[in-house]
Amino acid sequence: MLLGIAADHGGYELKEYLSGKLREGGHEVIDFGDRKPQEDDDYPDFIVPLARAVAGGDVKRGIGICGSGVGASVAANKVVGVRACLIHETFSAHQGVEDDDLNMMCLGGLVVGHALAWDLVHTFLAAEFSGAERHCRRLAKVGDLERKL
Repeated sequence: MLLGIAADHGGYELKEYLSGKLREGGHEVIDFGDRKPQEDDDYPDFIVPLARAVAGGDVKRGIGICGSGVGASVAANKVVGVRACLIHETFSAHQGVEDDDLNMMCLGGLVVGHALAWDLVHTFLAAEFSGAERHCRRLAKVGDLERKL
């Protein structure tokens, strides 16, 4: 699976760890930056290009990381076609994909440890959208909101 990953300085260490684990697992990973930890970088500079790649289908799914994961989630969801969520526990990691067709997960690099983050990413990537009528109906309503912006 072709994946995208991005982080600011608050998520840099976790991004590097996850990128390595994903590649070891056979995934192709596009790194949208930051390429080195810089205290004065800004998460939108990396998260938005990743979100655009997810929305455009250039990558199958995305992982955005900042210090708390909150800013990454806010920025990613400004891109039409992205359904991103802050994930810190396994239920949401799979349920968000199964019910809401989540295509980007956001993590807090200063909040989630490496082992838990890897478990969350693995769960997120293994999940598939159910396609249930009620979920499609709800996603259509979200799409309507995006078109009205």
